[in-house]
Amino acid sequence: MSRTLYIGLILVCVAAGVVWWVAGSRPEPSAPSRTDVTPTVPAHVPAVTVADVSRVTGRWVRADHPYVLEIVSSAEGERIEAAYHNPRPINVSIAEFREIDGTLEVFVELRDEGYPGSTYTLTYDAADDVLRGIYFQAGLRQNYDVTFVRSEPAP
Repeated sequence: MSRTLYIGLILVCVAAGVVWWVAGSRPEPSAPSRTDVTPTVPAHVPAVTVADVSRVTGRWVRADHPYVLEIVSSAEGERIEAAYHNPRPINVSIAEFREIDGTLEVFVELRDEGYPGSTYTLTYDAADDVLRGIYFQAGLRQNYDVTFVRSEPAP
């Protein structure tokens, strides 16, 4: 082979490598309903009263999937008793509530098979009687905007 052919092959390989490197360094586009952000851990604020948390007690169904969040009762301090079903029961490792600037917020962490610390950070919208917020899917490290609608009040 001639020297010109060798130089041409080298230039083609270098150009292909540059194209491969540039293409691999671009972020993948995300769906409009999610953001690529790690969730923040809710800041510690004083606990709200049991009467306040009774506004969110009950059975809630996610608007986009048949996932059920049941807020049963309040416990000591900021703790609440909660259950989650998708459709089978998923272990709720942490369930808390707090009031932030006059708004009731619910935080739920799921720790189970397929749920390695996924979380819901939800705000109660009293006008629409819904819970809105962010679902952090820990396995994918993705946040999703979610809404829960009330299915039935607590007994």
